[in-house]
Amino acid sequence: MYDENNVFAKILRQEIPSTFIYEDDYVVSFYDIHPKAPTHVLVVPKKPYIDLNDFMQKAEQDEVYHVLKAVQKVAQQLDVVQAGYKVLLNVGKGAGQEVPHLHFHILSNKK
Repeated sequence: MYDENNVFAKILRQEIPSTFIYEDDYVVSFYDIHPKAPTHVLVVPKKPYIDLNDFMQKAEQDEVYHVLKAVQKVAQQLDVVQAGYKVLLNVGKGAGQEVPHLHFHILSNKK
């Protein structure tokens, strides 16, 4: 069951202030507060999905496309495409997912 009080849900409701570096109808994106690389940004869907499994079961095909396209758009906006970047998606606590809301990490050694 989705936890409406997770930190990303609170950010999406603007209960916790955050500066979005990208936003569209499907996602928001902002810098990770505990970066693991010189560039470390999160891309967070606006709808309440727990993880990838939940997302793939509930999201419409169009939404899946738009969320993944947003990850690519954010990488382009950060100018890390040529230098290279990693997209990390943890699914479940056993894999290191700390916040139970689907989110993609974009990491690059380029600032």
